[in-house]
Amino acid sequence: MDRQTAWLVLIGAAFFETAWAVGLEYADGFSNLRATAFVAVTLVVSMAGLAKAVQVLPVGTAYAVWTGIGAVGTVVLGIALFDESTSPIRLACLAAIVAGVAGLRLAG
Repeated sequence: MDRQTAWLVLIGAAFFETAWAVGLEYADGFSNLRATAFVAVTLVVSMAGLAKAVQVLPVGTAYAVWTGIGAVGTVVLGIALFDESTSPIRLACLAAIVAGVAGLRLAG
């Protein structure tokens, strides 16, 4: 796999990270079996993508980008789906995460 493909796989894996994290809300402490199965499948896909990406990309950079995209995606979906706070400080912190992820990508 080349570097560009590794970055695409990493970004896809991060979106699956967002999916399983949001799925935890629906899993209701793993008492909802359908949502729990969704969490399990998306978690495995997310980890598998991260594992493939780190075969090419530096592990520190890949992990930081993976968690950053996953965190931002989870917060954005938390706002959209669960009416979580949109306070200015919270949004500023999200912007800082996005800037950090972009910086890591640009730094190579």
